[in-house]
Amino acid sequence: FKIQDLVTIQIFTEAEFMKYLIAIEEQSTHPIAKAILEYKTEGEGFKATDVSEIAGKGLKGTVNGKIVLAGNKALLTSNKINVSTEIDNIVESIVLVAIDGKFAGYVTIADELKDDAHQAIKEIRAAGITKIIMLSGDKDSITQKVAKQLGIDWAKGGLLPEDKLEEVEKLKKLPSTKVAFIGDGINDAPVLAVSDVGIAMGGLGSDVAVETADVIIQTDQPSKIAKAIKIGKSTRSIVWQNIALAFGVKVVVLMLGAGGVATMWEAVFADVGVALLAILNAVRLQRMNWD
Repeated sequence: FKIQDLVTIQIFTEAEFMKYLIAIEEQSTHPIAKAILEYKTEGEGFKATDVSEIAGKGLKGTVNGKIVLAGNKALLTSNKINVSTEIDNIVESIVLVAIDGKFAGYVTIADELKDDAHQAIKEIRAAGITKIIMLSGDKDSITQKVAKQLGIDWAKGGLLPEDKLEEVEKLKKLPSTKVAFIGDGINDAPVLAVSDVGIAMGGLGSDVAVETADVIIQTDQPSKIAKAIKIGKSTRSIVWQNIALAFGVKVVVLMLGAGGVATMWEAVFADVGVALLAILNAVRLQRMNWD
């Protein structure tokens, strides 16, 4: 994310406006907040207190004795602050700011696809995933644009955390359907928890998302998801091989024992020997290449 445009009303100068915004965004780990913090202001900055995050909307706090809101349109309208309808035509991600109950301006954020995004979608399909869906808290216009660029089957934007949860629960009710959900924010934690497989990004991802997820992508590269699927399939194959080996050998030894052919040494092999063979078979995973 990078700041693309900055618009303020006449009450505040650009520098003063950004000091208020930066002060409150310092309390957030969201990627958009990190982009805003890259903006350089002259002079001493402000400090924010009593900062709280409103799920799916933004941040609220006190800066230099003034109540500051920074987030989407839903945050401002829920606090009875009028916002110009002109912002509805802005396609990019936008952070609206209100100071002491008055609309102060906004910042638009340009976001780019990850370098391996197209490769990730291609490889995920090759790994056997039949349907890829995008659920986002960003504007629906942005969501649809990205989905079209990547060739995603279906997308829906403007979702609050509870909306994402509802959509995933609907998917889970479909017959013969398993849902893997990939997310990185605090708002994604509930969905990661209810999904059949929760996947979090370990670098940019929030601590809550990482702790909730079943799988962590440490490099934040979406293309690693396909690799994780391949590793899972290889592991499952090894597990079934070991089960078949264990049952097969034990059945043979039991039959030989019933015929009076097997001795104690065959029984020991059927127990300890098969366990060792299973371990050696599992070690093969370390030598496999899934790239």
